[in-house]
Amino acid sequence: MCLAQLILMKSTEKEVSYQSTNSYSTLNTLTDKTKNVWFVCHGIGYLSRYFLKYFNTLNPEENYIIAPQAASKYYLGSKYRHVGASWLTKENTAKETENVMHYFDAVLEAEKLPANVNLIVLGYSQGVSVATRYVASRKIKCSRLLLLSGGIPEELTQVDFKFLEGKTKVTLLYGDKDEYLRESFMVNALKRFDKLFGETSKVIVFDGIHEVKKELLEQFC
Repeated sequence: MCLAQLILMKSTEKEVSYQSTNSYSTLNTLTDKTKNVWFVCHGIGYLSRYFLKYFNTLNPEENYIIAPQAASKYYLGSKYRHVGASWLTKENTAKETENVMHYFDAVLEAEKLPANVNLIVLGYSQGVSVATRYVASRKIKCSRLLLLSGGIPEELTQVDFKFLEGKTKVTLLYGDKDEYLRESFMVNALKRFDKLFGETSKVIVFDGIHEVKKELLEQFC
């Protein structure tokens, strides 16, 4: 038996709990004139403060944007200059998802949103996975759920979103030239989307690639 095998046999993975601090970014100011609050989850490789650029054409008096920040940060490319972040990986997904959900709870608690605003939850690319998990697990009563260019986690079922019926407008948006969404994937994804959300849902296919179309967002205000 080699040394590597002996070391592996003695390896034990353990777990600890500790307090952690993470940032998030906002755009505009929450006032009595605010009509819509956007809770927007960025895609892989983003930082929240840069993701906000997609929302800077919305009416600033009426729209307040909250962009949570994925905690797992890493350098993009080989020059180690730019930093991106990821929400989840296949490693320890259940526990990491729980951490993200608690973080989202803390963000919304800190913001103390008034009850009379329209809450719009948006997930882009990898952000779709955490946005849908959060809405489902916390039974978030949002006016709109926008899913941009991403897949819904397999463990989520129609029962998880039953509470949205008649209350939330759900829209899936993706580009017809999206380089990351294969045709075979989208065929199954569209069938599943219809099964999960049914009559409350709408699909918008736009002319474009894997991107956030700023001009499309204005119609949801």
